Amino acid sequence: MAEMKLIPYRLEQVLETAGETPQGVELVQAPAVWQESRMGEGVVVAVIDTGVQADHPDLKGRIIDGRNFTTDYNGDPHQFSDNNGHGTHVAGTIAANNDENGVVGVAPKAKILALKVLTADGSGQYQWIIDAINYAVDWKGPNGEKVGVISMSLGGPDDDEDLHNAIKKAVANGIPVVVAAGNDGDDDDRTPEYSYPGDYNEVIQVGAIDFNLKLAPFSNTNDEIDLVAPGVNILSTFPTNRYAVLSGTSMATPHVSGAVALLINATKDYFGRNLTEAELYAQLVKRTFPLGLSGQAEGNGLVYLNLVEKIRESININNTPLGHA
Repeated sequence: MAEMKLIPYRLEQVLETAGETPQGVELVQAPAVWQESRMGEGVVVAVIDTGVQADHPDLKGRIIDGRNFTTDYNGDPHQFSDNNGHGTHVAGTIAANNDENGVVGVAPKAKILALKVLTADGSGQYQWIIDAINYAVDWKGPNGEKVGVISMSLGGPDDDEDLHNAIKKAVANGIPVVVAAGNDGDDDDRTPEYSYPGDYNEVIQVGAIDFNLKLAPFSNTNDEIDLVAPGVNILSTFPTNRYAVLSGTSMATPHVSGAVALLINATKDYFGRNLTEAELYAQLVKRTFPLGLSGQAEGNGLVYLNLVEKIRESININNTPLGHA
């Protein structure tokens, strides 16, 4: 069986400093719902990737735990530091601190469970990913925390039954699994491109758009795309305390993972209970709008977290909480 690979991405720029809310975080309207969602506080997002630089200034206090499933660092399970860059970038988009320094994530008070399944060169065994998913489902934090969302910006060519079963287990346990669509697109939505686990119906498969709301030409198109998010020229955290601008569906995915973290809090407060995975997915889709592309390209459309509130404002219905059914 072929290895699982980091979905290729473009490194556009590396920066020593940053001092802004990234444009992608603004585009999905995350700041508009921070109050209602408590910025994702208490929600744990499992980032299954290349590891994370846990002591990056913008991620200080955000990493709740981690584990290494690869052969890197002599297979030491406690060494999950990012020796590639990708995982740190993803983690920053999800949960970088809102401290007016560097960048800020979609859910800046969420916690990250850093599960390293890909080596420095961005490759990993299917079994490592399977083990990490199962670990995330069973994981409990120091205060009884459980994983609320799984984020995976990786893909491979093979449909693997054990991988599929691990994802089904996560979903059955109420955990949405957010996955990058892949960067094999040919800018033609009539010719589908597939990768796994993105092609599994149970996952939330994310395509990429640019800041002009156009589909990124590299974004995979297929009949399992669920929605799209910003994935071109995305600014986020990068190893050795730096920042980087990257492009890829890998960069779109954490915008959605962070969005789900916000919705977990907002909907729990409104409904007075934890929603099922299917209910969370429905709440997420309710906050998308079509961009005029085909369903194979954009699925339900762009995630836009305060869409419900905007609609209600337009018909003069006020004071409606984010989780309103």
